[in-house]
Parts: sequence; structure tokens; C-alpha cells
Amino acid sequence: MIRAMAAPDLPATPLPLIFGPFDPSGASNLPVDAVICARMGAHSGSIVTAIHVQDTAGVESIQRMTPDLVDDQARCLLEDMTIGAIKIGPQYDPETISVLAQITADYSSLPMVLQLCNPPPVADLEGLDAEETVSALLELLAPQALVAVVDSGTLDLWAGQGLLSSSGADTPIEALHDFGVSHVLCGNSALSTDLNGITLYSRGLPSRRWPWPAPSVRVSDGESLLATLVTCGLAQGHEPAEAAQQAVAMAAAMLTRHFHPGMGQRILLQTTP
Repeated sequence: MIRAMAAPDLPATPLPLIFGPFDPSGASNLPVDAVICARMGAHSGSIVTAIHVQDTAGVESIQRMTPDLVDDQARCLLEDMTIGAIKIGPQYDPETISVLAQITADYSSLPMVLQLCNPPPVADLEGLDAEETVSALLELLAPQALVAVVDSGTLDLWAGQGLLSSSGADTPIEALHDFGVSHVLCGNSALSTDLNGITLYSRGLPSRRWPWPAPSVRVSDGESLLATLVTCGLAQGHEPAEAAQQAVAMAAAMLTRHFHPGMGQRILLQTTP
């Protein structure tokens, strides 16, 4: 009689779950997020919230998934796998954001990283009010985010549009804290008179600052890359400040490697050196 041998005990693999659009060029969002997570020793689950038609030059069209489909797929994975952290990438409509808010509320014990950005100016989204979408992000998802990753220029734009005024805060960062975000990792923040970098603003604690290389790839890659790396760090059990420090160091190294596969912009090269 042959006895089945027990499988050897293996170290737990961190399992981040990432919500975002699918970029068929592999330059951004879910395809490259999966590669980044693998490089960090994690295995990511992917929930497609929209499909882009795009190349290396930019986005031509966006097909959004139905909120019911997003909800069904997310709960399938969350009920099956021991997810360690959640990242929510770019979102384009209030209905999907509302569903994501309900999902994250139901799994509120999981740390969530929220990438804050504006919807792209494509014809498919012309019937939607971009300010309503941003307001939904701030009112429904920001209160549940442990960490938000955002470019300082985006925050200045939203402040100018009055989208942060409901908090009554004096600065955009304070407004995000008032919305409920404990930690804000802000790109292109002023480190000195002529130097920008990355700053982590943690509620009630001194800020932490790091230099940042001038990007030679898609501008949005920086925030997306940082958000994914922070999510991996949280899934590995790190505290937010530790996850942010690790993310900045890893991202700075990754940004030095890029290539030119098409007729558009250069994109990050995520293959192993």
C-alpha cells in the first residue's frame, strides 16, 4: 500500500488583490502589476474593472465592466484566498466605485491602498462627470484607505476645483486626512526650493521624505508603481511607513530600467536583470 506523502510546509506567499483596468500593451495597471508583485515574492489576484484599447502612445477607448461582474469576481477570490491587502487602481465611474466601497467595507480588516488620479479624457467617458467620479473616490473609498498614493499636482487641481473643500482643511493633504486616509504617499512634493520627491504624510506624525528620479517613462507609472509596491509590503505584514520606504527604494531602482517597444512612449522594463 502506497501512502501519499504530505506536502512540505512552505512559507506563506503574500496575496495582494488588485482592482484596476487592463492595459493590453502591458505598460501599466493589471498586467504589469502582476509582474511587479511576482518580483516582490507575492502572487496577485486581479479584478478587471475596465479594458483599455491603447498602445504605447496612449488610450484610445475604454470599455468598463459592469459593477455586478466586478462584485462577483471580487467576492469569488476573497472567499477563496487569504488576501493580505487590496489595491484599487484608476476607476472611471461612480457606480463601480460604489461597488468597490461595499466590497472593501465588507472586508475592512484588509489594508487598502488607493491610487488617486483623474479619469483620462477619452470619448467613452464623455457621458460621465469626471468631478462626480473624483468625489465618489474621495467620499466612498478614501475613508476606507489606509494609504493613498497621489501626485501633488492632482491634489492642487482638485483643491482648485473645490473637490476637497468639504473637509474645511487648510491643505490638500490635511483634507485627505479629514476624509479618513491615515497615510498619504505624495509624488512630486517639494523637498526644497528646486527639488521634488516623494513625501509620506502620516496623520499625527512627522512627514518622511525621499528623493525621486526624474521620470523618463509614462508619468502615471510612478504613482501606480508605488501603490502596487506598498500593497505588496502591506500584504507581507509591514507597517505603512515601512512599506512606503521599501516601495520608494524598489520603485526608484525599477524606474531606471525601461525600453521602447513601439512608436509611443518608453515603458518600464520589468523583466529580471
